Amino acid sequence: MKRAPYELTLASRVSSARSEYRFRTADGVVSKQSFREAELLLLDALWDVPLGHFLCLEANYGVVGTVLSEQADSVEMTESSARAAQLCAHNSRENDAGASVSLSSDLTTHERAFDSVAYAPRQYTPLSIGKQRIANALSVLRPNGCLYLAASKQTGLTRYEACLSEIAADVTLVSERGEYQLLEARGHVSDPQTYVTPRRIHATVNGIDLTLLSVPGLFAANALDSGSRLLLETIENEIKDHERVLDLCCGYGAFGVYAASVADCDVWLSDDDCLATACAKRSLRASGVVGTVVTADCVEDSAIPRSVDRILCNPPTHAGTGVLSELFAGARAVLAPNGRLTMVHHRELDLREHLTGFDGIEINHTGSDHVVLNATL
Repeated sequence: MKRAPYELTLASRVSSARSEYRFRTADGVVSKQSFREAELLLLDALWDVPLGHFLCLEANYGVVGTVLSEQADSVEMTESSARAAQLCAHNSRENDAGASVSLSSDLTTHERAFDSVAYAPRQYTPLSIGKQRIANALSVLRPNGCLYLAASKQTGLTRYEACLSEIAADVTLVSERGEYQLLEARGHVSDPQTYVTPRRIHATVNGIDLTLLSVPGLFAANALDSGSRLLLETIENEIKDHERVLDLCCGYGAFGVYAASVADCDVWLSDDDCLATACAKRSLRASGVVGTVVTADCVEDSAIPRSVDRILCNPPTHAGTGVLSELFAGARAVLAPNGRLTMVHHRELDLREHLTGFDGIEINHTGSDHVVLNATL
């Protein structure tokens, strides 16, 4: 992340803590310009609780983990977003929190056990994903450990409470703040139930059969979207042997799988979201092709080559101008001389301001809802 343009200040209300905490935020994370009520509820309720070895699940930009590091024996923050994980690490350092940060979408791979876990589900998290995170969190608790869940009806409180009642030994209401409630669940779950099963998508594009694996919450989770299909139809016969191709913002990997299926080329697939990249790996295996999958904020990972011949991208236009500007600046930085970026977006959008620095921008194809652009250096 090149820029983190927002800064929030949280004043302490207890004499035993530092007077204030400062947090950098950015486009692409939740509640970038104000603190989340669910996280403030966690801070208020857990400040005097002996947390021991404490895990903050889906930590966003690190508010809960950073502040409660004052009380816990140790803190780990996990995030499924590479961008959010960077912010967590930065904010922990800047506030002298000493918390560790990991990029992960599956707690069951953690070797460490925790005395307490905190989780504040986001509003648009699919219920199946939220339930899986809860079940997995209970599996990394030590015996008699506690899971603290802060949620409202808008973020799935009723369903999550029912889920906890089914799988945890004891569930109690600890505190409330406005429409949010804080639940405490006790009990270790050794074999967490499966709530999320990857969905298999079959698509044929330009005569090429693709097998793609998706989960709820990913873009176009049920079927290949019309914009991505239009881009692939537009580049029929363009990808050549020995090219280096980057599927940027890959989601579950449709562009990368297609490129690896039509040519003997080197393919990289990159996305900010661990859930997406986990599905992209499954899509490559299911389609019988090979590629390198990287979880990264834009192109900020050394595993992504600094010189690629072709970038294919369906950008996350909902993520904010900061993300888009960094995304396309990164695309320019890794394109080889005479390389080409091919991207698709909705016809109603104008992304030209983010493409400054490219020498040539041309409309490749216009569909009923989308337009495909080529940008070259």
